[in-house]
Amino acid sequence: QVQLVESGGGLVQAGGSLRLSCAASGTIFSIHDMGWYRQAPGKQRELVAIMTSGGSTNYADSVKGRFTVSRDNAKNTVYLQMNSLKPEDTGVYYCNADAATTQVMALLRYGLPYWGQGTLVTVSS
Repeated sequence: QVQLVESGGGLVQAGGSLRLSCAASGTIFSIHDMGWYRQAPGKQRELVAIMTSGGSTNYADSVKGRFTVSRDNAKNTVYLQMNSLKPEDTGVYYCNADAATTQVMALLRYGLPYWGQGTLVTVSS
């Protein structure tokens, strides 16, 4: 019902920058929280940054001051600007959205979680 398509990953040297984008499509009445998680090799998936529909943000301590999450609610799109990248930022970055796919869900501010396919970010030292 809801598809998330990420773009913007790639290979970058330490200290460089990348910008990830994620666009949601399908039967969407509203999106509540929307943001990014990542999974490094051999590690569990972890929260990177998330933004509520009202604009509040939450960041992992490891990325505070370097990453910025933003949204375009009209386009159902979330972005992640990543600056001062470090080798430990390497991993697959997944977009996540809590989407209401019916009017009732939207009125109740209830959403189901949807995930993108992931985009690989590799930071070389």
